[in-house]
Amino acid sequence: MVERIEDLNLPNAVIGRLIKEALPESASVSKEARAAIARAASVFAIFVTSSSTALAHKQNHKTITAKDILQTLTELDFESFVPSLTQDLEVYRKVVKEKKESKASKKDSSTAENANASATAAAAEEAAE
Repeated sequence: MVERIEDLNLPNAVIGRLIKEALPESASVSKEARAAIARAASVFAIFVTSSSTALAHKQNHKTITAKDILQTLTELDFESFVPSLTQDLEVYRKVVKEKKESKASKKDSSTAENANASATAAAAEEAAE
């Protein structure tokens, strides 16, 4: 499972970036404060995950879904987080869908280009004969 408790912490770089984005540029945060924030964020994530796992298990699901997490947050009195998380989830899903569609359209256009190139080559061969 986990060898050290520190292995459960969120990456320091990510925590540092979130702190930097949340505070004005003139603000500075000590190393100890960064460590405390990182630990608190990690404990919160583990707590929500554990609670969501219990909820999913109660509903006979093997996989935690976004719905489970949002429902857990409401049950744990963090319902103020739900609207912004729901909005962020919609944006994320939209970005993923657009990337998938973009990749598919590139593949389709590449396949069409290859078919056109093959047809042009075949026509050139016939003309040469």
